[in-house]
Order: sequence, then structure tokens, then C-alpha cells
Amino acid sequence: MADTARKAFVIGHPIAHSRSPKIHGHWLKAYDLAGSYEAVDVAPDDLAGFIGGLQENGFCGGNVTIPHKEAVAALVGRLDDAAERIGAVNTLWFEDGCLWGGNTDAHGFAANLDEHAPGWAKNGPAVVLGAGGAARAVIHALKERGVADIRIVNRTLERALELRDRFGAGTSAHRMDRAGELLADAGLLVNTTALGMHGNEGLPADPAALPDTAIVTEIVYVPLETPLLAAARERGLQCVDGLGMLLHQAVPGFGRWFGKRPEVTPQLRNLILADLGAAA
Repeated sequence: MADTARKAFVIGHPIAHSRSPKIHGHWLKAYDLAGSYEAVDVAPDDLAGFIGGLQENGFCGGNVTIPHKEAVAALVGRLDDAAERIGAVNTLWFEDGCLWGGNTDAHGFAANLDEHAPGWAKNGPAVVLGAGGAARAVIHALKERGVADIRIVNRTLERALELRDRFGAGTSAHRMDRAGELLADAGLLVNTTALGMHGNEGLPADPAALPDTAIVTEIVYVPLETPLLAAARERGLQCVDGLGMLLHQAVPGFGRWFGKRPEVTPQLRNLILADLGAAA
């Protein structure tokens, strides 16, 4: 890395809630690197201008969050394979003079399970609840890891069919009322719906239908223990919360911007847990 301090960012609208500055700030300090990472509120109408002025404003890259993940894809020079397949960008960097857009959400999802449920990809069919942008990242990760039977379950069948058509062989689309029968032989249940988040209480599916060996995971981390995870733990199933996905998806971008691939440590997790507790 060059001696000059490098600048990175996260953009969204709103952005004050983002934990990314704490994550990257922790790594900059831990590895004693000269650099900065800031949250910038960018309204949709200002997105093209902000992206066009990145180098002029001294930025080497950054992260992109809601509502810009899809729109920014049209503003970059190249997309990596994950961003192409998922249809959204969450990480920007310059390479050989070109602005690249990538998506590290699939990496974050898989790495979180690698850490907390090793061997998860060989556990059998996967049931994915929901068919939005987060589900696309999860399905991409499942296919990358060789999961051969991915069942997309959504309240609106049409959206599930869109993802089945997008990802092709090995994926199938189903209405939510079929979830029970689809769980009977599933090895992994992934909730990407908003059910269970604060202000949207509810159980997206009943883990009682799952085999004893199944793994249950969420992609949200507020609350850390969702109703689904609580019900799955009571049933005695292995559970993985969503905080690790947030932490692991940040790793590739930091490595590109600051020249050091960081580690997700218990200290980092505890730092973000403390912040979540303070905000609760």
C-alpha cells in the first residue's frame, strides 16, 4: 500500500444506521494502517454525480447500501461475476484505471456459515424463504458451493419463479403455503424475508418440520435472536445468526482498498454487539 492515507466510504440514503464505519475503523486501527472510512448520505438524484467524482474527491473505493445497490451497477465500468448474477453492487474499487462494482454479500453469507457451521453445504437441500435482493445473494452463494437442490419459497409465486429462471438448474419455486412439506428433508433453512425483524414480528416458517440435523440461519442481525432462531434453538437445531454475514462481507473490500485482508475476530463481533446493544 502507498504511504498516503487511502479514503473509502459507505453510501446510502439514509446512512446514519450503518455499522460499516465501526467495522472498517476497527480494522484500520488493529492493523495500524493509514486510512479512513466514512459514511456519506447520498440521495438517489445525487448518485451519478457522487460516483463520477470518486477519484477527484480522493476515494479509492467504498461500499454501497440501500437504496443504491441496483442503480450503481449502471454507473461502473465493470461488474464482477457475483454482481452480474445477483444484479446488485455493494462494493466499489478501482483496478487498472477502471471502476469495478462487486457484490460480497454471497461471500459474507457463505463465510458466516463456514465459521459457525462447517460442512454446511453438504447438509442436503436448502430452503430459501423470500425472493428479494438478499435471496439472490444467498442463492448465488449456494450454487457456488455446489448445493444441488435449492427451493425458493415466497408469498408471491411469480417472484420466486423469476429467481428460478435467473439461476436455472437446481432451483425450484414454491408458494409459502408449501413450506412445511419442503422442510421435511431440508438440511438448511435460510430466512431472507422481513418477518422476525423489529416491528415485523412473526415466524416465516415452522422449524418443527425440519430434520434433527438441519441448520437454520437468518441474514438479519437486528434482532440478533429472531423468533425463527429462537424456535429452532428450542427444537434443538443448529442456528447461525446474521451478524457474521455483515462482518464477513466487509472483508474483501477492505483488502482491496487498504492492501491488507482483515480477519473477523471475536473482538470485532463483540464491538458490533455492544453497538447494537447501545442502539436497542
